[in-house]
Amino acid sequence: MLKVAAILFPVIATTLMGVAVIAVLTMDMQSTSQPILFAAIGAFVLSVPISWFVAKQIPGVNKT
Repeated sequence: MLKVAAILFPVIATTLMGVAVIAVLTMDMQSTSQPILFAAIGAFVLSVPISWFVAKQIPGVNKT
């Protein structure tokens, strides 16, 4: 399951980071780069458990 999660991680991480950065830009918070950076880092960290959860939901994936 770790291999499947590792394959899914880049896709999920870039999607979440893109959504988070676009949300920050939409809220007009780009006076400095700090909110954009925090949004991208937060989405990156959040994508780890999400990719693990998605990998667990795929039927036929070994539980080892």
